[in-house]
Amino acid sequence: MFAPVFFEVVKKYSRKTFFSDLTAGLIVGVVALPLAIAFAIASGVPPEIGLITAVIVGFFVSFLGGSRVQIGGPSGALIVVISGIMLEFGMQGVMIASIMAGLILIVMGLLRAGSIIQFMPYPIVVGFTSGIALIIFTTQLQDFLGLPAERIPPDLPGKWIHYARNIAEMNLTTTSLGLLTVVVTLLWPRIYRKIPGSLVAIVLVTALNALGGFDLETIGSRFGQFHAAFRFPVVYGMNAALLQQLLIPAFTMAMLVAIESLMSAIVADGATGYRHRPNTELMAQGVANILSPLLGGMAGSGALAKTMTNIRNGGKSPVAGMVHGVMLLLFMLLLGKLAMIIPLAALAGILVVVAYNMSEWRSFKSILRSSRGEAWVLMTTFLLTIFLGLNVALPFGIILALVLFVNRVMETTDIEVLKHEVEDEHSHLSEDTETLDIPKGVEVFQIKRPFFFGIANKFEEAEKEIHEIPRVRIIRMRRVPFIDSTGLKNLRSFISRAKKHRTHTILSGVTPKTLQALQNDGLYDEVGRENICGDIESAINRALEYINSN
Repeated sequence: MFAPVFFEVVKKYSRKTFFSDLTAGLIVGVVALPLAIAFAIASGVPPEIGLITAVIVGFFVSFLGGSRVQIGGPSGALIVVISGIMLEFGMQGVMIASIMAGLILIVMGLLRAGSIIQFMPYPIVVGFTSGIALIIFTTQLQDFLGLPAERIPPDLPGKWIHYARNIAEMNLTTTSLGLLTVVVTLLWPRIYRKIPGSLVAIVLVTALNALGGFDLETIGSRFGQFHAAFRFPVVYGMNAALLQQLLIPAFTMAMLVAIESLMSAIVADGATGYRHRPNTELMAQGVANILSPLLGGMAGSGALAKTMTNIRNGGKSPVAGMVHGVMLLLFMLLLGKLAMIIPLAALAGILVVVAYNMSEWRSFKSILRSSRGEAWVLMTTFLLTIFLGLNVALPFGIILALVLFVNRVMETTDIEVLKHEVEDEHSHLSEDTETLDIPKGVEVFQIKRPFFFGIANKFEEAEKEIHEIPRVRIIRMRRVPFIDSTGLKNLRSFISRAKKHRTHTILSGVTPKTLQALQNDGLYDEVGRENICGDIESAINRALEYINSN
């Protein structure tokens, strides 16, 4: 359940692997540096909090995680949630919600939810990420365009109306340097991939601002001094009412961390050939998200962009992620004050690129052109994220995912009524299908796939097809992997109705899991041991025996 990869890898660790991890870790640290600061400012918190988060989450996600190459830190997906908490509850609320999210993640790992979350329907994931990307892009337009620092409406449509009304006050110098940041960030990898374009863009724009005397707003002019130290927040005024108010944002945060981290780990598996441990990964994310706020940071998660950078630059083990955390720690302690001269327009430009990469517009367009159902799911989650926020969209998306799952199972689950012949138990082993004749007065109900609440009505639909009441009814269950309480209730009602019509019931090919459920429910004794047969041939022989004796 909790088996960190680091402790397995370190047993066979070599010097060659270490130097490969060291190189990758240093490069990822350089990539993560501007993003950590940008994500913090976009979340409404001081820039050093982003660095603290990158150090703590980055180190412990690698040290305790279930992936060899996952890189953790501040996340673009969490910006919307954290900024909302910051506006309403302040830094204390961010700290408490982050710890609550960490605890939820640990519980999810203990419940083995990691194996389930990674199968979240793709249209829902794209709907969330595209909505978040649009929100991030919208919130950065203020700094990107250099508009006056007036109070901006909190809702997305209100922001766009505000920008449209004030577009005449746009600062052309600020906008030009913001566009330069975007262009350099996107095009630099074509020139030299080892140094990230975002870092080159920040250095270039910062130098132009200083040498050209443009006097653009910087991190220092907005946030003041840089505090290069871990903090131990003092919790005051915490009560049951506050925890209750933060529960939904904390749950939203935990789900976003789980989804983003596991999706990143799955993509990393495809690139490396390794398999991650989803439940261990969730628990590591939980521990990291508890420690980060306790040391002055905020919530974070695994990040696909940094993880893929790690893989491309030779990262082989969790040591690379730990090196990345140490490298950011050294920068924070020794060179953190240099971050104060970075223009906010440059950070806004980097976040515009982040929003573009998050938008998944190609996948969005592809899903819209696919089935009508998937397009409807995509647009629903996308619009809910934009207009009602993630606190509403995420729980609704989870419910929608469950509905989709039930519908898919219902589509693949079938109940056939057979009266003349039935396939032999071993037909699937040979090319020729062998059949058994069904005796007169006997009928076979063949159930395919799970028998649970989603298909309870299919029994009633199958019954409507019956015109003659049989003397014996065989319920063939060899393809039923499990049965839930609703399925048991429905099966009991079906057998009771058969008794009223003086139809004898025999069960055939009951799987071990289903048999255990029948025994626990008491239905096993009601049907009778002699009427539960291992295969269809035995069931037909038992049916003939019953007919002959009655």
